[in-house]
Amino acid sequence: MDHLMTFSGRFAESLMAAQLDHVSLSFLVDDLQIKRGGVAPNISFGLAALGLHPLLVGAVGDDFADYRSWLDRHGVLTWPIHISATAHTARFVVTTDTDNAQIGSFYTGAMAEARQIELKPIADKVGGLDLVIISPNDPEAMQRHTDECRLRGYPFISDPSQQMAWMNGPDIRRLIDGATYLFSNEYEDGLITSKTGWSHEEILSRVGTRVITRGKDGASIEVAGQPRIDVPITPENGRLDPTGVGDAFRAGFIAGLSWDLSLERCAQLGSVLASYVIAIVGTQEYRFNGTFLGRFELAYGAAAASAPYACSSRVRKEPLNRYSWVPTMAIT
Repeated sequence: MDHLMTFSGRFAESLMAAQLDHVSLSFLVDDLQIKRGGVAPNISFGLAALGLHPLLVGAVGDDFADYRSWLDRHGVLTWPIHISATAHTARFVVTTDTDNAQIGSFYTGAMAEARQIELKPIADKVGGLDLVIISPNDPEAMQRHTDECRLRGYPFISDPSQQMAWMNGPDIRRLIDGATYLFSNEYEDGLITSKTGWSHEEILSRVGTRVITRGKDGASIEVAGQPRIDVPITPENGRLDPTGVGDAFRAGFIAGLSWDLSLERCAQLGSVLASYVIAIVGTQEYRFNGTFLGRFELAYGAAAASAPYACSSRVRKEPLNRYSWVPTMAIT
């Protein structure tokens, strides 16, 4: 669950560079909203909103019943989830200032038990896995799932995100080496390079495709030996809270992959979905109300919008027989 607060000032005005080792601050916030969150549920919700059938894999507490009902009702398959007998579901508490800078804290809770989950029984039950995304989670669970994907030949997306701040170089190298796709934002891209000791080019040689989000500057897609693809953001209808925007981008991108769209179209699809999330408070509160394809066309043109239109229409009429994506429960 996400506890989202807003601060009407700027954190930067209260942070003194010479005193960072003695920080003791509190901020008077204007609002508190408690919303459903978590990287894996957020991405799964976005995929289901686009007509796909994602499997949600992770560990939660016995306080998850209402959340499970919500996800089930919106098309997310939650049966693989592990329920802890002792811990509560993970919680994220974050304050956002007027610059959209954020200060947050994360309670792991039941997430630590995700390391007990094996992917093969899930794959056997559904007849195979097309793609696994390993997002920020219990670090041991992330390593286990990555190793299992390599061992069993499951294509996987490496998305270590916020967990890289706490991981050392060898751990990060183990998470990303051999990934079919590697997702990061611009800051995380620098962390990967500095902590692994690998150059940008060497990282690119070790993964199939790199996807780097750049905030207001859009996203870049890189494949070794090919020109970089840069995709601008979708014009926003509002900007209320950035929490979950990266998750929505990933959901749209992965939906495009499942429809065999070009990498450029995948990024455009992700950007359009992200524009819905940033305009609301909460990561799963958006609704398309028939506007999605119109917004896509307005942002990227009629020719670009025709591809997801054809695919999304087909998927809605003919649900996939195979489950095309398995995330691991993770933080926002």
